[in-house]
Amino acid sequence: MERRRESLAGSGVAHGIAIGRAHLLAPSELEVRQYTIERRDVLHEIGRLTSAFSVVHEELEELKSHIAPNAPSEVRAFLDLHRLILGDSLLAEAPRDLIRSRLINAEWALTIQLELLVKQFDAIDDEYLRGRSTDVRQVVERVVNALAGGRPTRVAITRKLAVGDRLILIAQDLAPADVLHLKDRADVDLAGFVTELGGPTSHTAILARSLGLPAVVGAEGARRVIEEGDLVVIDADSDAVIVNPSEDELTDFRQRMRDEGEHRVQLRKLRGRIARTSDGIAIELQANIELPEDARDALVAGADGIGLFRSEFLFMDRDELPTENEQYEAYAKVARAMKGKPVVIRTLDIGADKVLNETARESLGMGRGAPRPESNPALGLRAIRYCLAYPELFLTQLRAILRASEVGTVRILVPMLAHVHEVEQALAFVAQAKQQLRERKQKFDGRVQIGGMVEVPAAALSVPQLIKRLKFMSIGTNDLIQYTLAIDRADSSVAHLYDHLHPAVLGLISRTLKDCIKGKVPVSICGELAGELEMTELLLGMGLRQYSMHPAQILPIKERLFDLSTKDAARLSSRVLREADPIRIKAALVRAAKASAAQ
Repeated sequence: MERRRESLAGSGVAHGIAIGRAHLLAPSELEVRQYTIERRDVLHEIGRLTSAFSVVHEELEELKSHIAPNAPSEVRAFLDLHRLILGDSLLAEAPRDLIRSRLINAEWALTIQLELLVKQFDAIDDEYLRGRSTDVRQVVERVVNALAGGRPTRVAITRKLAVGDRLILIAQDLAPADVLHLKDRADVDLAGFVTELGGPTSHTAILARSLGLPAVVGAEGARRVIEEGDLVVIDADSDAVIVNPSEDELTDFRQRMRDEGEHRVQLRKLRGRIARTSDGIAIELQANIELPEDARDALVAGADGIGLFRSEFLFMDRDELPTENEQYEAYAKVARAMKGKPVVIRTLDIGADKVLNETARESLGMGRGAPRPESNPALGLRAIRYCLAYPELFLTQLRAILRASEVGTVRILVPMLAHVHEVEQALAFVAQAKQQLRERKQKFDGRVQIGGMVEVPAAALSVPQLIKRLKFMSIGTNDLIQYTLAIDRADSSVAHLYDHLHPAVLGLISRTLKDCIKGKVPVSICGELAGELEMTELLLGMGLRQYSMHPAQILPIKERLFDLSTKDAARLSSRVLREADPIRIKAALVRAAKASAAQ
C-alpha cells in the first residue's frame, strides 16, 4: 500500500537538502537492572565498571585515529570532549563510591550519578552549556552498553540498502561518535539525519554543520510518523522534513540540490577575493573560534583574521586551571596559523552559566575564598568582574596573551564592561603583566591593542567615555539583546520575546557604531547577528565595516556584500530605525532582500 505524504517541523541545521531512505534507530533508554550486592563483591563490581570505562575509552581512541587529516576541527573536539567526560572524577569516581557505600551494582550506581549530573546541567541558563547534559548521557550509555556486553557501541544498519540509495537516520537522539562512525562506513552513504530531541546548539547539530550534513533536530514525533524505508526529504533551510513526497516535489527538491551544488562551487571561488560592496567599500570578515584548531577553518574560509577567540573553552571541563605556558601555546598556535592577520583574544568570560569545574573553582581560593553560589548569576560575578576578583587568574592569562603577541598580531578584548573604572583596572593589570614579563626578560609586543566588548546597555550608552581609553570595540549582540530586553532565551516561557529586531536593541547597536565611528575607533560585531544574511544590509547601513562570525558563514556573507550598496543600505537603516514595530522591521528587511536579488 502506498504511504501517504507527511511533513514535520523542527530546527534545521547545516544548509541544504538531503533525500534518502529512512532508517529508524531504537531509543537508547537507560533502563538498567538494579540490585544490591554483598560486601565481598564490591571489588568485583568496581572492576566491571573500570573495564567498561576502558572499553569505551579505546572505542573513542579508535574513532579518533580514523579521522581524516582534512576533517573539520569540531570532529576531533567532540571526541576529545567525550574522552574528558569519561575521565572526569564526577563520572569516573563517584559511581565507585556509590558501589562501596550503598552496596549496589555498577549499572545502578552509574545511572544514579548520571541523573544527578543531568539535574545540575538542567539548572544552567546558557542553552549551549545546558545541552552538554546530552553529551554526559551519551557517554554513560556507551559505558552501560559495555557493561552489558563488553563490546564497543555501534549503530546497527539492519536493512540492506538498494544500490544508489542514501541513508537518512531517524532517531530520538544521536551521539556525535555515532554520526562519525556511520560517515566513515564504506557501505553506508549517509545523507542526513532527523532527531526528535536536541536543538541548534547540540553537539550533534554542530557536527552536522561541520560535516555539511543537512539535518533537522527537535522534530517531535518523527519515529511515530516515519516508517522504516520511507522516502524522506530533509529541507534544512526551511526547518522541514517531508515524508513520501510527491513526484513533482521530488523533482523540485532535486533541482534545488543541483542549484545548491553549483552555488557552493561558486562560493569557494570567493575565498581569495576581498569583500567589497557594489560601490567599492572594503569590508573585513573575521572568524569567531573556540579552540586553537578552529583557526584552520577560518583560513580555509578566507577570514581576514580572528575577531573573537573565546578563551574560556581552555578552562572548562577540567580539574586544574590551565597554566600560563599551556595558555601561551594555545594562543601562539592561533597567532602563528593566522600569519600576521589579527587575532583578538577575549579574556576569560567565566561566571553565570559558564562555570569552572568544582575542583578548579576551589583552587581559586587565593585570599578571597572560592566563588560562592549566587542568587542571580547572570547579574553576578562574571567576565571582567570575575577576573578583577581573582587577580592571579587574570594576570596569568594576560601574561600568556602578551607572550603570544611576539609571534603574531594579537589583540586583547575585555568582556562585559559596564563601568569606566573596570577599563582602568583592566589596563592597570595589563601594565602589571607587562612589567612581570620584563622582569623575566620574556618578549612581547609592547603595542598590543586593548579593546572592550559592548554587551550591556550601560556600555552602549558609555561608548564616548570608553573609547578614550580603548583602541577598539566589539559588540556582543547575544548578551546585548538578553540584557536589553531582560529575557533569557533559554526560558521557554519568555523565549518568544527574545527579538533581535526590537527597536531598543537596534537603537543601541546603531548608537554604538556611530559613537565609535565619530571617535575614529574600529568597531566590529561578533555576536550571532553578524553571520545572519537578513541583517547584513541593515548593519552595513548602520556603518558596520567589520563583521566576525562562524567560519562557515563568511563566504555567504561575502557574496551578499558584493551585491549591496552602502548608500542603499544607509537608506534602509534610516527607515528601519524610525520603526517601532519588529514585525514592520522584519517586513522591511524582506522587501530589501527581494529588491537586491532582483537587481
